[in-house]
Amino acid sequence: MGMKLRIPALVTLVIACTAALPAADPQLLNLVMPDAKVLAGVNVDQAKVSPFGQYLIAQFQAQDQHLRDFIAKTGFDPTRDLSELVIASTGSQNHAPALTAARGIFSTDKINAAAQSAGAVSEVYKGVTIVEEPRKPGGYAFLNSTLAIAGDVASVKGAIDRQTAPAPLPAALLVKVNQLSVANDAWAISEIPPPEIKIPGNGGNAPSVPASVFQAIQQASGGVKLSTQGVSLAGELQADTAANAKQISDILQFFVNLGQMQAQKNPQAASLLKSLVVASSGNLVQISMNLPEAEAESLFQLKPKPKAAQPAAPRQRRSQ
Repeated sequence: MGMKLRIPALVTLVIACTAALPAADPQLLNLVMPDAKVLAGVNVDQAKVSPFGQYLIAQFQAQDQHLRDFIAKTGFDPTRDLSELVIASTGSQNHAPALTAARGIFSTDKINAAAQSAGAVSEVYKGVTIVEEPRKPGGYAFLNSTLAIAGDVASVKGAIDRQTAPAPLPAALLVKVNQLSVANDAWAISEIPPPEIKIPGNGGNAPSVPASVFQAIQQASGGVKLSTQGVSLAGELQADTAANAKQISDILQFFVNLGQMQAQKNPQAASLLKSLVVASSGNLVQISMNLPEAEAESLFQLKPKPKAAQPAAPRQRRSQ
């Protein structure tokens, strides 16, 4: 981004940097399209008070010059001003409708002025100003000083409509979202089956299963919890049958074992894989991992971007 504020970067930060409260904020969920198949959220208020959350914030503040430039231009500090984020999409394809709803404290006038000075355009829809990237079908809007939405313009307008004409998510999906958001600082859920995955052969050790078995997954969900002990990850795959769940579990365990053998010369990777647990129960596959604080910090240590190489000085010709 450099010193010039680019609209895509601005929209991305307004879109992607927001968080949740102990359970996902109902007002944010009410803005989401009712046919969403992928949902995710981050509980920034809760995560950033954990030791690892504070470590990540310190890393970003110290290493990310782009973040510092963004804060200077907009008056908005994601590490301080964000409270909640909910992201939703209707599909997995690149241009599927998507929406981010964010709770925080926004310097709306300064953010909009920075975007417009960088070439953004705006339109007013039902009394709400939508700031848009002129070359891309994306934009953002502030519903008030503490609530922002962003995504493709059609999804942004749909969220504005749902302020006065609610169209809630299915009840079963809402129950799952609430369970995940209460238990985790970051969470995600998808009801889109993954594509076929080719299982690499490994002699007699490779599991003999069809490549399409992963398409038996009806729902995938998981979350990350930050605590004083470190970082805990938990995931769940719901298959159509118990037999398929067992096959999926066997494949995942095979990959874990293979990774452990290949990571023998990397103690950090070996320790990471050793803490990974995969098990099946009925039509569910459970995956879990626990990282101590020190190990999590070493894995997520940010490094400053290297400076651009200076051109070499021209060589002087030797006199003949």
